[in-house]
Amino acid sequence: MALAFDEFGRPFIILREQDQKTRLRGIDAQKANIAAGKAVARILRSSLGPKGMDKMFQGPDGDVTISNDGATILEQMDVDNQIAKLMVELSRSQDYEIGDGTTGVVVMAGALLEQAERQLDRGIHPIRIAEGYETASRVAVEHLERIAQKFEFDVNNYEPLVQTCMTTLSSKIVNRCKRSLAEIAVKAVLAVADLERRDVNLDLIKVEGKVGGKLEDTELIYGILVDKDMSHPQMPKQIEDAHIAILTCPFEPPKPKTKHKVDIDTVEKFETLRKQEQQYFDEMVQKCKDVGATLVICQWGFDDEANHLLMHRNLPAVRWVGGVELELIAIATGGRIVPRFQELTPEKLGKAGMVREKSFGTTKERMLYIEHCANSKAVTIFIRGGNKMMIEETKRSIHDALCVARNLIRNNSIVYGGGAAEITCSLAVDAAADKYPGVEQYAIRAFAEALDSVPMALAENSGLQPIETLSAVKSQQIKENIPFYGIDCNDVGTNDMREQNVFETLIGKQQQILLATQVVKMILKIDDVISNSEY
Repeated sequence: MALAFDEFGRPFIILREQDQKTRLRGIDAQKANIAAGKAVARILRSSLGPKGMDKMFQGPDGDVTISNDGATILEQMDVDNQIAKLMVELSRSQDYEIGDGTTGVVVMAGALLEQAERQLDRGIHPIRIAEGYETASRVAVEHLERIAQKFEFDVNNYEPLVQTCMTTLSSKIVNRCKRSLAEIAVKAVLAVADLERRDVNLDLIKVEGKVGGKLEDTELIYGILVDKDMSHPQMPKQIEDAHIAILTCPFEPPKPKTKHKVDIDTVEKFETLRKQEQQYFDEMVQKCKDVGATLVICQWGFDDEANHLLMHRNLPAVRWVGGVELELIAIATGGRIVPRFQELTPEKLGKAGMVREKSFGTTKERMLYIEHCANSKAVTIFIRGGNKMMIEETKRSIHDALCVARNLIRNNSIVYGGGAAEITCSLAVDAAADKYPGVEQYAIRAFAEALDSVPMALAENSGLQPIETLSAVKSQQIKENIPFYGIDCNDVGTNDMREQNVFETLIGKQQQILLATQVVKMILKIDDVISNSEY
């Protein structure tokens, strides 16, 4: 060890052999990568299914998160290993594309890696394993297409959508209220959906939460909920048939763009300035009154004088409303966001049947309800709960349910859950393996075995005998040639997932298989891990 100085005179220590790089090659690199991927999958495995366990995270600043949503768990984990980061990205991409199935996709990838390790020990080349997996995933996706059923629903008969959302919510912490939350999610999606184009803009659904009350108090508001109150306590708390001016300009005198200074050395000058300011406020309030506004919603604050004037002129106002809320209010009420008072016209006002301020509990926290809007294309789900963690987890669960309902509107094909889809795919892939004479046959059979790991994990997490339960369901599917038998996680007494109303979207399940296969192929093709570039 020696002490040296750089060109700025700062000391640094030279360690012997510091230039030697840690490096893994060939089979060692592949085994290390597989071990990292399996470690991440093992963490999530116990969170799969309706009886899956939750994980608790403590952040660096002491905040606690409790969740069993795969994407949230991996998002919260502090991951250093690069392969483990790939698994995190895998879960995130499933969340972005589908919104549900984030735990299943990682468990699936972990099982594929485990099977790949066994094939490597047999001496099969990683490229041949990757090719076999690719073939098997194609077979599985095509088989899912064949067994999928069309799910008929319309705006008046949305029960099928509710049943599918209940499947998603049954694995969450909020499963005791899954029926009411599923109905709320479906009604919200149908309110903003364009059924002709089969498209849903989830940005129009705002999810708000407030601590207090119970989960059963969660409600759907056909309008916008703003976490603000009237700017003056004496302003009216309820306005019917409101005409809303939506402003992004502040109630204050104009300021010069350049730096400026005003010297006031006499009382007269001060009086003149005060009168001038008052006149500005007067004109601003009068402009709002002239166009017929009965409520002003402003992105910026306004001082006490403007506030006092608004109250005296009987013009209720709300200040410091965020940009996202303003946009949603404009969409819902059919109004236009006005950047300058000079541009304010009666056509740009938004219309709402009722604007009311509501207070909660003994803390008197107040929120503003904007309901019966001219354009009901924006809705709000208002969640109540015993604590902040419960509300955050409910928000995540509602998001999954919203995504499932959106996916069904885009493509109304469904497959059956409870591991039924994986078991039938496993049987189809196993049968297809005989058609391939090469070494890929081993990899295809390994893929079929990996598919069994999802129902196995479901049985394990439900306190059932995993191998026994899986064998019984598999033999039932083979005997009766019906792809709807799955694991009876809730102990209802039947393995038929149609009777239990356990559905999953076809595109969600296909995406799971395709994404897991892609990531595993990528990991298998890495044969050199260099910790710090040598070249």
